[in-house]
Amino acid sequence: MANLKVKFGDIEFKNPVVMASGTFGFGREYAEIYDISQLGGISSKGLTLNPKEGNTGMRVWETPSGMINSVGLENPGVQGFIDKELPYFSELDTVRIANVGGGTMDEYLRGVELLNDQPIDIIELNISCPNVKAGGMAFGIKNEVAREVVREVRKCTKLPLVVKLSPNAEDIVTMAQVCEQEGADGVSLVNTFKAMAIDLKTRKPVFDNVYAGLSGPAIKPIALRMVHEVCKNVEIPVMGMGGITKPNDAIEFIMAGATVVQIGTANFMNPKIGIEMIDGIAEFMDREGIKSLDEIRGIL
Repeated sequence: MANLKVKFGDIEFKNPVVMASGTFGFGREYAEIYDISQLGGISSKGLTLNPKEGNTGMRVWETPSGMINSVGLENPGVQGFIDKELPYFSELDTVRIANVGGGTMDEYLRGVELLNDQPIDIIELNISCPNVKAGGMAFGIKNEVAREVVREVRKCTKLPLVVKLSPNAEDIVTMAQVCEQEGADGVSLVNTFKAMAIDLKTRKPVFDNVYAGLSGPAIKPIALRMVHEVCKNVEIPVMGMGGITKPNDAIEFIMAGATVVQIGTANFMNPKIGIEMIDGIAEFMDREGIKSLDEIRGIL
């Protein structure tokens, strides 16, 4: 029998399959479909200091090979999460990741501070959020802006810190190195790609915000390349994601160097993908005589 356990820094995952933020809620709905305690981990819906209603207008648009979303981080806020969702989330027998975003440095710091003494295992810092005090450019575009955020967040939490990187960064390898230099325990990549869609009947953009985030199979080859580049250039572990829809995709990301993989859009395509992914990876390992994923990680 294949051993699917992996170590991400000091944290052990029972398997490398993690549900990506924004695609799995806090687990309740999917728990009605299968036993989600079998998952390696769950990254929570993106949390901001204050509750957010999200974007107006169209929020999800299907593409020929994926989807574009403009949800806008709708969430109950960090305190709302602690009060209403964490009692359930904290009892899950899996690695519990709190994904945190913010529109200002202060919002990041205050949100993370509220989570410091809560029963979660990892903070995943989403630096793809628009910096409202700097004209709306995401914190994760410019290396030095990202450096400042990671440095300050690192100072205010002892929890393991993983920084989620945007593919729209000026240089994603340097961005990952900056996060490592400032004390991040790992990085996760990639977030969605900036994209748009046009409604031919109205002759207007589909989304009220014009641009939105592309995910799904279309981005997998680019995400895989970025994960490979980052894994070659940092010592901290990597969570790979981007268009992973079947077990072979996950294995490719692990061969590229990822320690764990996150599954996002595939959850909308197949609500049972989590358990099917775990079984498929185990079947591949048994078929190929692989006893541990360490044997193939970064094998390229």
